[in-house]
Amino acid sequence: MNRIKIIAILMLMGVGFILPAQDLPSPMQPPRLVNDFANILTEAERSSLEAKLRNYYDTTSTQLYIITVGDLQGYDVADYTIKIGEKWGIGQQGKNNGALILVKPRVGNQRGESFIAIGYGLEDVIPDAITKRITEREMIPAFQEEDYFQGFDAATTVMINLASGKFSADRYMNEGGLIMALPFIILLTLFFVIAFNVRKTKGRSVGHNMPLWVALGMMSGGGRSGGFGGFSSGGGSFGGFSGGGGGSFGGGGARGSW
Repeated sequence: MNRIKIIAILMLMGVGFILPAQDLPSPMQPPRLVNDFANILTEAERSSLEAKLRNYYDTTSTQLYIITVGDLQGYDVADYTIKIGEKWGIGQQGKNNGALILVKPRVGNQRGESFIAIGYGLEDVIPDAITKRITEREMIPAFQEEDYFQGFDAATTVMINLASGKFSADRYMNEGGLIMALPFIILLTLFFVIAFNVRKTKGRSVGHNMPLWVALGMMSGGGRSGGFGGFSSGGGSFGGFSGGGGGSFGGGGARGSW
């Protein structure tokens, strides 16, 4: 009897672990790479990110997914993200070239949480240390300002550039800080240029000095777009997309909260 009770308890425990998987969301229909269940993006933002990720998928077959949810269903964010990646089969079977950014936004007193999960086939070019840096540098600052589009856009730009070989993980780790500081260096340089120019041209009209201001406007315009390296978001229409291709995940990635 004791053995039967133990077996029964173990079976019930197993059911307890299995049943919650039914609460995992299914992909939106028709299939897409940007699944905004939490509705934190505008339609224009969703379309822009979808075009960007779809263009990259059409070129390389690598699938980068963005998923937002309003509730983690009691899961740890890492476990929840990887379970969805496996359930949806993100990436191509055999290549395992999928990646997933999942975000549960901050609501009231509940903190926001995120996880970047990387498929087996991309772990060499986007290792855990890099996903952590992407989370902390590209996503969290934007998410803290509730600018989710900017965070997603910057993070996916870095991931695309890494997966495409436009720059290495080492370069991103070593040079990223300089890239982030570059606008401040430019502004500091412009301050000294302006101060020197004002002293040199003191007493002259503003019109005489106009070329300097035009140049300054050109140098300071545009701002930071799309994160480290830059990547065009693309646009226009795109062909059919059938969803995940049976890819697998090994548990690698990085979490964040704000």
